Amino acid sequence: MPSSPITLVTGGSRGLGRSTVEALARRGVSSILTYNSNHTAAEHVVTEARQLGVRAVALQLDTGDTRRFGYFADEIRRVLAEWGAERFDYLVNMAGTSHSGTFNEVTEEDFDAAYRVHVKGPFFLTQALLPMIADGGRIVNISSGLTRIIYPGRIAYGAMKGAVEVMTRYMAKELGPRRIAVNTVAPGAIQTDFSGGVVRDNPDVARHIAETTALGRPGLPDDIGPMIASLLSEDNRWVNAQRIEVSGGQAI
Repeated sequence: MPSSPITLVTGGSRGLGRSTVEALARRGVSSILTYNSNHTAAEHVVTEARQLGVRAVALQLDTGDTRRFGYFADEIRRVLAEWGAERFDYLVNMAGTSHSGTFNEVTEEDFDAAYRVHVKGPFFLTQALLPMIADGGRIVNISSGLTRIIYPGRIAYGAMKGAVEVMTRYMAKELGPRRIAVNTVAPGAIQTDFSGGVVRDNPDVARHIAETTALGRPGLPDDIGPMIASLLSEDNRWVNAQRIEVSGGQAI
């Protein structure tokens, strides 16, 4: 049997995913993390997690390419076998891309790309991995404050995240017999490289966010990762089918 719980975090090589892997490691939870293209960054996260005393490994995955999910599931089985396990405990569907454009500007190609990564990908990846998720486990899907806070130019992204929130409630209902809790975490504006680093690198945007947030600043990755780690713990075992916004009180 494994010596610690195991989490799979997609998009775990940077930003909120990296913060989540590190927060879990500090709680003694091992991680399988995925990256799309930056292997070096992913291995850095693996090293940091291992230094905290847990197991970690990075696997390449494009969450917009469902054709690879069967092969990826086989890779997960291989890692679990090496770790002396048959199942993992937690799944965090973090991986995502930014999409901008007003309603009149969004092309069909833009829309389809957002759909593949943010809706179709998490749906069918979770389906492919479900036999390996432990009964009584947890799933966290990532949405966005943009399903509540409307900024022109984010319609495709916001619409996809709205679909994620509905999908989460259906998953919670249907996976209830296996005691798998499924929740949505919806971050507000966070200072990362997401969307070209606009919140992190544009002083005017950062100032606007600070002025419209009750706690007076934009979010940081470490405002999100530890929250997700806490949500996955037994302390929150009775939280299910919820959308939890983590925005510092943005636009209230």
